[in-house]
Order: sequence, then C-alpha cells, then structure tokens
Amino acid sequence: MPDMIDIAIVGAGTAGLTAAIYAVRAGKSVKIYDGKSYGGQIINTPDIENYPGIKHISGFEFATGLYEQATALGAELEFSAVERIEKNGENDFTLKTTDGEVKAKAVILATGAENRKLGIDREEELIGSGISYCATCDGAFYKGKAVAVSGGGNTAIEDAMFLTNYCSKVYVIHRRDAFRADAKDVEKLKEKPNVEFVLNANVTALKGDKKLEAVEVTDKNTGEKKDLEVAGLFVAIGQAPVAGIFKNLVEVNEQGYIVAGEDCKTNVSGVYAAGDCRTKTVRQLTTAAADGAIAALAACSKL
Repeated sequence: MPDMIDIAIVGAGTAGLTAAIYAVRAGKSVKIYDGKSYGGQIINTPDIENYPGIKHISGFEFATGLYEQATALGAELEFSAVERIEKNGENDFTLKTTDGEVKAKAVILATGAENRKLGIDREEELIGSGISYCATCDGAFYKGKAVAVSGGGNTAIEDAMFLTNYCSKVYVIHRRDAFRADAKDVEKLKEKPNVEFVLNANVTALKGDKKLEAVEVTDKNTGEKKDLEVAGLFVAIGQAPVAGIFKNLVEVNEQGYIVAGEDCKTNVSGVYAAGDCRTKTVRQLTTAAADGAIAALAACSKL
C-alpha cells in the first residue's frame, strides 16, 4: 500500500497552491495533483491589476511565484490527473491517479472551472486555428482581420471591446436581444464603428479547411442562416466547473459545482472544496486564494 500523506490537493491553481502553502506551514505533508500544469486559468492572463498589494503582474508570473513558494516550503507537485477518490474511513482516503494510487488523511478539491464550449462540430479541431476562449491572449494575432465574439455576459462584451483595438470588424453574436453584461459597457461597445451586433442568433457551424474562414449563424426566430466571414471566433459563454468526477464522493449541484459554504466544507468529513469549483457568488483571484487558506486550515485542524 502507498504511504499515507496528510493532505492531498487536487488542482494546482491559485486555490490549490495557496492551500498547499498554508498546510505545509502548519507542518503537514502535502501533495498537489494536476494533470496539466500549475497555475490554472490565471496563467493565461497577460496583466493582473486587481490583486491587493500588486499593481501589475502577469498571470504566469503570479502562478510561478505561488508554485515556487509552495514547493520551496515542502509541498510536492505531481503532474498526474486524479481519476477517482474513495473514502475508506475517518481520515482515510484513496486517490487513484493516472500514475497510481496515494492515500491521504484529508482531501482538498481545487479543480477550478473551464471555459464552456459551444458544442458544435469541429470546435475542438479548430482551437488555435481560429477558435479561441481568451481574447486578451490571442486577440493580437487577428490584427486587421474580422472576428466574432459569441456570448452576452460581461466577459463577451469586454472581449469584444478589447478586440476593437486590433480587428477591422467585430461581430457580437448573442442568442438573445438583451445582455447580461453591464448596460454601460454594452452602450460603450455600440459606439465603436467596427462593431456589429448579431442578436437572437446562435453559431451553428464552423467553416474553413485547415483554419476558420467563416461562421454560420442561425436566427432563432426565423431559422434563417447566414455566413459571417471571420478569421477568428472568440467563445465567451461562461465557465463550467471541473468537478464531475467527484460526484461519487461529494454533493454536486445541478450546475456541477461542489456544494460547500464559505467554510469550504463539503458534505463529507475530511473533504474540502476551494476556489472556482465550489458553490459561491464571487469567483475572483482573491477569493480563490482565500478559499485555499480556509480549506487548508480547516483540514489541518482535523488532523
């Protein structure tokens, strides 16, 4: 049987790495598991301006600083994905990963969220060849070209506004005729001469050979289809929690988020949820870090 560690953390984003820092400083043995890399979504953000005490920092720098701090203190990061977690008894969990098994006395789930997909043909195939989920990351690649943004929330409107600085034309495609985004921001966007709104419409097909050349949009009311010639489509239709694999272990709500309050405790003793994967109102960098600290200290207090 594998050796027992004190705390296993699933996810190496801001919440997970913060939890690791607090747990190792409390004298606990800690392993972090992530099948991709450290940093989570923030690693793709070019400039962070809203983290207290830091005027400007790139997402990569921020994530790297957290990673180096956690590992220097003694936390271990393993680049393997957790596929299942089983509770054997009080303070006794088995995590089955892509590289084997590990036993832990407590578990912190900090798997975050990921961008929602449109769910249409060729979407995965064209990621990086016209399909993007991050305007600030990829917008400059489309300088002087026509692009489209799909979505109606704050992120979609912010993305479209950002893209107006680079692109010759920005289509905003939204399935309704009203926006969830802040009204002032929508009005500012409407003032831009290179923006066109395509409302009550859905993206229904992606066209092009090896790269995106056009998107087909379908009017929800009339069923009429038309093609918009664009080099890029930026998908901004929200996020989905990465928590589905834990349904066998903890309570998950209808939207897929792990049910846990501000104390980060789930319905299972010894299991905590931190960051964007848990039920909460505000999902920001600061709240992810706060969750990590709360979850770690709660876990430590029970060991």
